[in-house]
Amino acid sequence: MPRLFHRPPKYRFHKSTKQAVVSFFGKHIYLGPYGSQQSHRRYQELLKKWETARHQQQSEQCAGAEDDRTAVQKAVASITASTLREKRLAGSPVTISELILVYRRHTKSYYRKHGKVTREAGTIDEVLRLLRKHHAMTYAADFGPLALDELREAMIDELDWSRKYINKQVNRLRGMFKWASAKEIIDASLSTALRELPGLKKGRTRAREIVKVSSVSDADIKATLEFMPEIVADMVRVQRLTSARPGEICSMSPGDIDTSGDVWVYKPAEHKTEHFEKDRIVAIGPQAQQILKPYLQARGAESFCFSPAESERRRRERAAIARTTPLSCGNRRGSNRVSTPRRTAKDCYSTASYRRAVHRACDKAGVEKWSPNRIRHTASTEIRKRFGIDAARAVDGHGSTSTTEIYAELDLQKAVEVMRQVG
Repeated sequence: MPRLFHRPPKYRFHKSTKQAVVSFFGKHIYLGPYGSQQSHRRYQELLKKWETARHQQQSEQCAGAEDDRTAVQKAVASITASTLREKRLAGSPVTISELILVYRRHTKSYYRKHGKVTREAGTIDEVLRLLRKHHAMTYAADFGPLALDELREAMIDELDWSRKYINKQVNRLRGMFKWASAKEIIDASLSTALRELPGLKKGRTRAREIVKVSSVSDADIKATLEFMPEIVADMVRVQRLTSARPGEICSMSPGDIDTSGDVWVYKPAEHKTEHFEKDRIVAIGPQAQQILKPYLQARGAESFCFSPAESERRRRERAAIARTTPLSCGNRRGSNRVSTPRRTAKDCYSTASYRRAVHRACDKAGVEKWSPNRIRHTASTEIRKRFGIDAARAVDGHGSTSTTEIYAELDLQKAVEVMRQVG
């Protein structure tokens, strides 16, 4: 069937015969004297035929596209870890593209928490996309340390990843080959060979370095608090007093807090290390209790203590109180709202929205931007300075003091005092 366009055939004037003419399905059809009722009537009849044929062609194209999609989906679904193992045992090589396909299915099902895919699966996808770009049709058995080293250079040149992030992404790639080795999709020697490639060393690579996350001074926190919404400011104060993670502050709920003792105990429903079957306990002292009491009294057991929706409601109420335009003039309250806004305030802060609120306050206060995770560094450093590394480990909920040292910075003043006496 000839190609049909979205525009209908045009009613035209044929000079030599003085007739109306239409090009229809590749043929010229004369309709009668140009401008006559007869020609217009025949033109309308042809338009109906064109419309019918056009819809028929679209239906056939859609049906063909649907059949193609179904065939592709069936072909993709037929590629599994079992079929790739059988393919290898039969002597046929497995390509990197096939390996990526089955491994992505594994990551989407394995890296889940509370029914949602975690960020780890998305991070793995980033490096798999780069691998597929450069080695989609490479046989997995031919991908050795040299190919991995060349791919690492592409991480620097094409994506400008930092040195530490590149080392982590390379380890994630090694994880894919280790998984494939365990499934007998590839030979175990390949996974072992990839581990022989050493990681990038500081000062010996073109990869950029990132600034180490450090603590934020209490002076900067105090200056920023004045420009924060009341609820966000209380989140910062509670985090500073408890050394909790930003996500633990965002998801804090009255039902998760035991208020029976003089020191309250908060057991987050979800936390960073729960998939390691570790419990997380956050101790809440008297100062933090005074901040939290109004929120516990006003919330149900299953509600979140800190709500963006409530913060927005309070902002609107303050704006209404501060209004100077008479109510008889200007916009009435609520009349200038967008009917379908792109974003609406939710019942719970996310770590991203919490961070954005802090950054906006930093801009208003004129201080260097800091993120909520730096508050944990500040609190941990103070606890280590006053009570020791073991106390900081217990408060932060770390399994070892080596992890705590990442958050609790060394006290330079103490080292200076020691060297003043012995050095």
